[in-house]
Order: sequence, then structure tokens, then C-alpha cells
Amino acid sequence: MNTILAREQLSESVFKIRVEAPHIASERKPGQFVIVQLDTDFGERIPLTIADANADEGWIMLIFQAVGKTTHLLAEMEIGDTIANLLGPLGQPTHIEKLGRVVCVGGGIGVAPLHPIAKGMKEAGNEVITIIGARSQDLIILEDEMKAIADAFICCTDDGSYGRKALVTEPLKELCEADPKPDLVVAIGPPIMMKFCAETTRPYEVPTVVSLNTIMIDGTGMCGGCRVTVGGETKFVCVDGPEFDGHAVDFDNMMQRLGAYKVQEDHDHEKCHLEIAAQKVEA
Repeated sequence: MNTILAREQLSESVFKIRVEAPHIASERKPGQFVIVQLDTDFGERIPLTIADANADEGWIMLIFQAVGKTTHLLAEMEIGDTIANLLGPLGQPTHIEKLGRVVCVGGGIGVAPLHPIAKGMKEAGNEVITIIGARSQDLIILEDEMKAIADAFICCTDDGSYGRKALVTEPLKELCEADPKPDLVVAIGPPIMMKFCAETTRPYEVPTVVSLNTIMIDGTGMCGGCRVTVGGETKFVCVDGPEFDGHAVDFDNMMQRLGAYKVQEDHDHEKCHLEIAAQKVEA
């Protein structure tokens, strides 16, 4: 069992928890993730990226958005509750090296998995520029943490309620047009955001890495649920990724696959809402 040691609500639907997991904390590297299962019998298994960890204290940090049944149930858990199964660290770690100028772009909840990568790039001696964006100010997360890492920091909101009123691709394009241009761009966020970040950097031939979060069941490459097309070849996000060359990912196919079970997901999420509401009334 993995005990929840700390819990914080970052926005209306985004939560941060610290979970006791000493073995995972000692082995994890930037870019890796865990598979979370709340119910040992028939519970859904979902991938969550490790946003931070402390090997000495034996914990990992998970940041997630309550968008489906399992994440909604996880958001209802309190300090002292235990997560039945926590498998990891999984996936290929980020390739960290000194390259020069690295631009880290995070959209919404994507800032969470971006944080350890930006930190690793900075520790490797790179100049790190971070761009974070969200629909509005209340959805901005980890601003102070990303500022502490970055040599330059840019915040964007779609509605202009905070920072610069722009999509993250706007300052990204400006940086690609600058001299020197970035040596690497790491973009993590919603699929459509990563797609357009990759399209922004493509004309400038700036290498661009994206981290994919697809439907995943076992996390070991056996089920095939997380398969994506990269450079015309089939890859499995759980074992070949989660990071890939953004210029080679077939985002349209990936987004189509992500929506394959939307009806069932919406039904279960609504049912979960009603059950939790009924329990609170009874209490």
C-alpha cells in the first residue's frame, strides 16, 4: 500500500499529492511515470507522470486533473488514505545533456511532467527558457517552481487574465526566430497544443520533443492500447516513450484514438459524481 502523505488543491480540478513510494522515489528519472490503480480488483489503471520525488524521504509527487472517474476518486482521497497499486517508474527517461538553449513549453496540466525535465536540463548546464500557458489564471500551476528553474520565464493565458494574452506558440515562434534559436524544445500539454508547438518549430528545424499521454492499461507494452504512429512506425508509449520526436508523431491519429471511449468515459464519470454526492448527503 502507498500512503498519501500530503494533499493540495491547485485549482478547481487540479490536485497535488505526495505519496509514500520509497523504491520508486529512489529509481525514478525525469520523464518517467507510474501506473495508478485505486481498486485491487477491477479498478481502472491510469498513467500519471512523476512531477517530483525525494529519495531520502521516500515519496513521489503526482499532479493530476480530475477529468475522469479514477482521477475524480483520487481527488476525493485524503491524507492517510492508501493507493492500492502503484507501479513504476515506467517509460524511458528524458535524455538529459548540455545542449545550450532549451525551451520548455507546458500547457495546462502538462506543466507538471515538464517540471522535472526543466530542472534536469538546468542542472546539466543549459540555458532554460520556460513558457507555461493555460486558458485562464486560475488554471496556471507550478509558476513559482518553474520561475525558480528558468533563466527566462513567460506566462500566457488564452483570455489574458494573467501574463501575456497569447497561445504558447506565439512566444515559441519568436524564440525560434531569434539568434541564437533554441537547440531543443520540449513541449508537454494537450495533444493539440503539442501538435501546434511541433508545427511552429518545424520550419526552423528546431528539434522538438513531446511527451504523450495515451490510453494505457498494463504499462508494459503487452496490451497495445497506447500505440501511436511515429515516423510511419507503430510505437508503444509505455515502453518506447513517453517522449518522441514531435515532428514525427501522427497527432491526428493519436487524438482520434484518445476519443474512442469518450462516451463510456463520460458515463462513468457522471455516475461517479452522483455516487459521491449521494455519499456526502448520507454522511
